[in-house]
Amino acid sequence: MMRYYETSKDTVLDLRAPAQIGHRSETKPADAPALRQNIPCFRPIIGEREIEAAVAVLRSGWLTTGAKAREFEQCFAALMGDDAEGIAVNSATAGLHLAAEACGIGPGDEVLVPTLTFTATAAVIRYLGAEVVLVDVEEGTRCIDLDQAERRLTPRCKAIMPVHFAGYPCDMERVLDFARRHGLRVIEDAAHALPTRCDGRLIGSWESDATVFSCYASKPITTGEGGMIITRDPKIAARTRTMRTHGLDRDAFDRFRRVGASWSYDVVAPGFKYNLTDVAAAVGVVQLSQAEVFQASRQRAAERYLEKLADLPVECPAPAPRGGLHAWHMFPIRVHEDAPADRDALIAGLAAEGIGTSVHYRPLHELSYWKERYGCKTGDFPVADRYFAGAVTLPLFPGMSDDEVDRVVDAVRDILE
Repeated sequence: MMRYYETSKDTVLDLRAPAQIGHRSETKPADAPALRQNIPCFRPIIGEREIEAAVAVLRSGWLTTGAKAREFEQCFAALMGDDAEGIAVNSATAGLHLAAEACGIGPGDEVLVPTLTFTATAAVIRYLGAEVVLVDVEEGTRCIDLDQAERRLTPRCKAIMPVHFAGYPCDMERVLDFARRHGLRVIEDAAHALPTRCDGRLIGSWESDATVFSCYASKPITTGEGGMIITRDPKIAARTRTMRTHGLDRDAFDRFRRVGASWSYDVVAPGFKYNLTDVAAAVGVVQLSQAEVFQASRQRAAERYLEKLADLPVECPAPAPRGGLHAWHMFPIRVHEDAPADRDALIAGLAAEGIGTSVHYRPLHELSYWKERYGCKTGDFPVADRYFAGAVTLPLFPGMSDDEVDRVVDAVRDILE
């Protein structure tokens, strides 16, 4: 059953309908033709509750990391189960960097990273002076191929960074077993994966060293910019908290809310500036309370896509495995090699119809920096290459209507049939 959430005391937003926020209605003559709105690749849902929460912080007199950031951390950690700690940061990139640093990754180390991911996943390893070992992905799931990872292991490998691509869960039992056998740390890139589940367990509730979520504007929940580290290791939690704010042993909220020596702090390491503001966190608290509602709405649209695209020359993303839950952060398809039009023609044709698309992602081994640094050659990553050659991300967002899905499908059909 589709659920709803309250956007104000008197208004309820129906997530089956096109977005009802941020669009202005204008008077037009009764006989004027109806205008078809463009369909973006993604459209965030921001309601009155988020707006009121942000305004309350602005009126409070405390804008940076404080009570709301702590509330956001506590709510996120509670969702992930016993012993979880949350550390709010200003991006998932910052979270991955802090988590890797807290795991002791540095010069001389190597980290296994799937080539089908955004560059940030790998870049944070280079921030620390360590090297990236790129790995191909599995057919269908587009998650890291552990069989190839086994072949690419070296004695210098210290960690593995599985990516839950588009919200599909990596097989965490296999990932953790792989890591235990080879003495590796596990840092999950869960930027797409709220509230993804594997074997009935939320991503973020497994025994990884750290799991990092994104709250960027287009992610499953948003704070505009932001991220969250989840860990059950008190040492990692303490280190990431210290390093997110200049390496200080006391945060600003702790120093200034107490009477006395707010200036009294120590610097225990050359840290970073990665803390999340209370304004952003206030939005995050409200968004987090609706994560499952948003997922249900995206899943409804995704299931309609799967049904209506089934007879076309495209490969659709795999539904969740048994016992799992797909976050459906995105709906990336692959145009078959023998289709009447290729990926670029499909993107151009959809744009002409006012339909936004993207490509997630150009594999890292195809990008100049990674290709040149690691001497990547044609054929090293055949699954990722084959996927990318036909990859198109179709529109998917909470509140996407059946009519919007059908309009996208009809346009795809006109181009590919």
